[in-house]
Amino acid sequence: MEKSKQKRKKKGEAKTRLGLTFAYAASLTAVILLVGGWCVWNYLSTPYKGESRWLYIPTGPEKEQIADSLATLDDEFGHKVFLILSHAPRTNLYHAAGAYKVDNGTTALQLARKLRRGNQTPVKVTFNNIRTMEQLCQRLGTQFESSADDFISAADTVMTQLGFGKAQQIAAFFPDTYEFYWTERPPRVFKKLAAQHDKFWNESRMEKARKLNLSPMEVTTLASIVEEETNKADERPIVARLYLNRLAKDMPLQADPTVKFATGDFSLRRINKKHLEIRSPYNTYLNKGLPPGPIRMVNRQTIDDVLDAPKHNYLYMCAKEDFSGYHNFAVDFATHQANARRYQAELNRRGIR
Repeated sequence: MEKSKQKRKKKGEAKTRLGLTFAYAASLTAVILLVGGWCVWNYLSTPYKGESRWLYIPTGPEKEQIADSLATLDDEFGHKVFLILSHAPRTNLYHAAGAYKVDNGTTALQLARKLRRGNQTPVKVTFNNIRTMEQLCQRLGTQFESSADDFISAADTVMTQLGFGKAQQIAAFFPDTYEFYWTERPPRVFKKLAAQHDKFWNESRMEKARKLNLSPMEVTTLASIVEEETNKADERPIVARLYLNRLAKDMPLQADPTVKFATGDFSLRRINKKHLEIRSPYNTYLNKGLPPGPIRMVNRQTIDDVLDAPKHNYLYMCAKEDFSGYHNFAVDFATHQANARRYQAELNRRGIR
């Protein structure tokens, strides 16, 4: 009986020691895991320190391309992000293509998640002072992954599909700032931008154009001439009505900006007789009516200036001789000639050829 008690006692002590050993091992494992987890978390949550930067990763990236792009931020920080991407399960590197803004305080884990999901940061695309589709494509090529050549190649096909002829394509766009993803392809970019044109030409503006006996394209073309004629916003409605008066009387517009457009030399400061003789559908000295299309990309406000142009009887205009940027207006040709002589004399005095 005594021996049986002793055996049970030894077994109990052995179980206790074994339990303590397991508990100690479990506690040690938990501590190791906690410390290890804290170290890993601390490593991954170390924030990017520095000014905001843009990270660009090309479409269809290889691991080396991603690593190279990340290295442009900071070698150590980029290495952390790359390690997370390399070891994360089910990571599709194709999704990483895009532009991402990395702000001060962004952690490696946060950026890696964005790259894994392809959560790009929209980029602001701005363009203004554009005269031709080629100029627009060149500008877009600096703000997207696609090159200027890519945009030029897509332009004719896409714009024809949207109903814009070669000479009218620039009318589909308004100078402004837009948001896109950097990887957006040219056809989609053109379609999104052209959608703003359709939105702008609502029924109210269409009705105003009809009352002027002009199509929206003709209004835009006239607005482009007005915008080239004067930089003074308060003068544009007056200039718009002057040209509307000329159209109503079947007079040639005789707009110098159209002649400059016909030459292709946008640096011209003075239009001479040789320029007025250029054979081109854009030369409104030789051709009555409006040219085939706009001579620049037009601001929305200038189109409204044409649609809402105030009534007056002016038929002639000439830049003021004080070079203020404003114009002298005239109802009759004799007054216009006097205004023109003063301006020509000042050009000669300043040596402008």
